[in-house]
Amino acid sequence: MSRISEVADRAGVSAMTVSRVLNNSGYVSAATRQRVELAIAELGYVPNALARQLRSKRTKMLALVVSDISNPFFTTIARGVEDAASARGFAVMFCNTDESEAEESRYLRLLVERQVDGVLLVPAQGAAASLRLLRTHDIPAVVLDRRASRRVDNVRCDSEAGAYALGRHLIELGHRRIAVLTGRRGISTSADRVAGVRRALAEAGLALDESLVRYGGFTFGNMNLADGRRMAQEVLAATDDPPTAIFAANNFIAFGAVRALRELGLKVPEDISVVAFDDLPAEWVDEPFLTVAAQPAYDIGRRAADMMIDRLLGERTAAGESVVLPFEVIVRRSTAAPRAGRAQGRGQGRRQGRGADAGARRDGGELPVAAARVP
Repeated sequence: MSRISEVADRAGVSAMTVSRVLNNSGYVSAATRQRVELAIAELGYVPNALARQLRSKRTKMLALVVSDISNPFFTTIARGVEDAASARGFAVMFCNTDESEAEESRYLRLLVERQVDGVLLVPAQGAAASLRLLRTHDIPAVVLDRRASRRVDNVRCDSEAGAYALGRHLIELGHRRIAVLTGRRGISTSADRVAGVRRALAEAGLALDESLVRYGGFTFGNMNLADGRRMAQEVLAATDDPPTAIFAANNFIAFGAVRALRELGLKVPEDISVVAFDDLPAEWVDEPFLTVAAQPAYDIGRRAADMMIDRLLGERTAAGESVVLPFEVIVRRSTAAPRAGRAQGRGQGRRQGRGADAGARRDGGELPVAAARVP
């Protein structure tokens, strides 16, 4: 195994200069850097990570703990984290909890043992115990996607405002009976998305019918689909005055609801409109059709990783910084005005866009429900 002194001899420089090149610290001329990198390649030199860790008290390792890696939203977040971390010389360890607090606790204890430099966490439910554990061991954390206490760094999209914008879109089409299918009560995004639809209805002088609100699991993969299907069936059977539109708190719940509607012989949007929080990558559907509030998942991951590394390097010192990124409403073919006789009046105007300001996109045409590949 080659040693740093051999690299220095091959490049004709000091061991300190090789160290500066390896750690990207201090001034090294371009020509000298090129000689050192060539020597490293020729000798196949690989730095001793354990020795560097002992000297610097840093592992250059971050951990990303997500609640459902099968959800493309979290997969895209992971890519953003990895790209940002790699660009700054950090590696990333990925952990998937399947929305289980027990799994989250198990992973965090393992990460403490591995002495990771920092944890980027999508909490399974309440984050207090997990954050307390990390603070006890002086491991900084950034909470992603979900709200956190003021003492903790946080990067997320504005769930309440995004749900409000989708609710406004439905109301302006003439919908007054809107069902809300969301995740577990203890998860902030679940509550925020119900609150957003409730606010949109209240501003229109309407009340959210609690019999049309269902809390599911925000579980993972096909279980979310099953939740969406079950919740849609329940709200359609809950009253003699069924909803004319469904708000789904994520894309998997939406596709489960679409499956239930299809089984009941209902067409989207002719019989009932459907909107969802989150979009799907193009490769997941033959033809995008859902009207959605799309989150900047990649940017959430990238910003969270940069925030963590800035804090580790002492470039960020203020406690509990929060970054709330804008959403974008994309109007497609899953929404339309309710059938004549179902609406209690038509709203005026259209409000969609990035946050509350920018213009929305609309992809027109008639909706073939079968265009979606529902797993």
